[in-house]
Amino acid sequence: MSGYATTDTTHDSSHGRQHGEMMTNADDTNTNMSNPSGQPAPTLEQTPTPRSLTLGTWIGLFVVASIVVAVVVFGIISRNASEHSLASENKETAIPDVQIIHPNGDAVSDELALPGNTQAFVDTPIYARTSGYLKSWYFDIGAHVRKGQLMAQIETPELDQQLQVAQADLKSSQANLDLANTTSARYVNLLKTNSVSKQETDQAVSDALAKKAAVDASMASVRRLEQLQGFENIYAPFDGIVTARNTDIGALIEAGQNTTPRELFHVAAIGKIRIFVAVPEAYSSAIKDGGEATLTLDEYPGQKFVGHITRNSSAIDQASRTLNVEVDIDNEKGLLLPGAYVFVHFKVPTHASSMSLPANALLFRAQGLQVATVRDGKVHLVPVTIGTDQGATVEIASGVQPSDDVILDPSDSIAEGQEVRVVQHGVTPSVGKGSGQADVAKPAGVR
Repeated sequence: MSGYATTDTTHDSSHGRQHGEMMTNADDTNTNMSNPSGQPAPTLEQTPTPRSLTLGTWIGLFVVASIVVAVVVFGIISRNASEHSLASENKETAIPDVQIIHPNGDAVSDELALPGNTQAFVDTPIYARTSGYLKSWYFDIGAHVRKGQLMAQIETPELDQQLQVAQADLKSSQANLDLANTTSARYVNLLKTNSVSKQETDQAVSDALAKKAAVDASMASVRRLEQLQGFENIYAPFDGIVTARNTDIGALIEAGQNTTPRELFHVAAIGKIRIFVAVPEAYSSAIKDGGEATLTLDEYPGQKFVGHITRNSSAIDQASRTLNVEVDIDNEKGLLLPGAYVFVHFKVPTHASSMSLPANALLFRAQGLQVATVRDGKVHLVPVTIGTDQGATVEIASGVQPSDDVILDPSDSIAEGQEVRVVQHGVTPSVGKGSGQADVAKPAGVR
């Protein structure tokens, strides 16, 4: 039993070794098939060693990176330069350009030229005094008429009928008056013989007086209607020129208190022309009645018309601070027409050693009258006082010196300390003696 068992055990061990060797041989056979060279195969834990980059690859990568960095840096630098340039341009644009002038220290002209409008010495509209229809007219615009000339006729059929009725009433009243006078005279004679009573006589006398009053009333009515009938003819009230005709033949003409008057003609006497001029208060003391004044017009360049100061209002207008002055000029040749725009030149005392500036250099602010000057490239507002105003040029009594750089035509928004750039120097015109309108309308020139 024991020997049997030992044999089995030995058999099993041998069989196991054979089986193990067979498995080993099989593995070796598989290995040999996958690796014919017979070299041992690497184990599963081993990894392949990475291959290193070549020098050319590294140089290419460096060049690409350098180009990218250069592009980025160039873009940043360009953007900064553009922003800096834009900021500089904005700063330059924000600085306004100005023109400057220097106050003129020459003597101010002794001639004051002011605008005015010519007016006819007598200018009258002509209306109808009676109602009716225009029968005819004899003068049109531009016609010269003499005082008393018949200008138009009006037909008044209703007025003619009223006049006839009034005349008939007058005759009736006259007849009643005659009868009353006869009766009154009889009663007075009979009273002397006591043939009638005193009462009856007084009644007869009173009736005669009443009839006399009725006759007077009828006569007054007739005279009134005759006068209205006389207005059928329209006559020229003075020597002059017809400047307007606003009616025609057959036109209805209404006159009276409850109607709107309608102008038929307009007549102006232009043998003498009057001009009303508003003289500034500063020159009011230099204007004297009887003084000489000259007149210039654009229609007659180089020609002067001499007139005289006739009167003035002797009062300063509070709204405009001016004195109303009338100048009369003879116009026998009819060269001057009513309504023309003219310049009247007055002689005034000369103001020496005064500063003058163009009117467009002044600033009207709440702080008062100022001018803008330039010092070291910045604005300084200087208050000034005006001596006389000559229109385009004003005389400065105080505030500026001949060496001051005064800004010409400053903007309304200019402020103290504002930085400005002087681009051109202007020239203040000399206000000297001269003729015509050039002394008044000459603006500040710029070189």
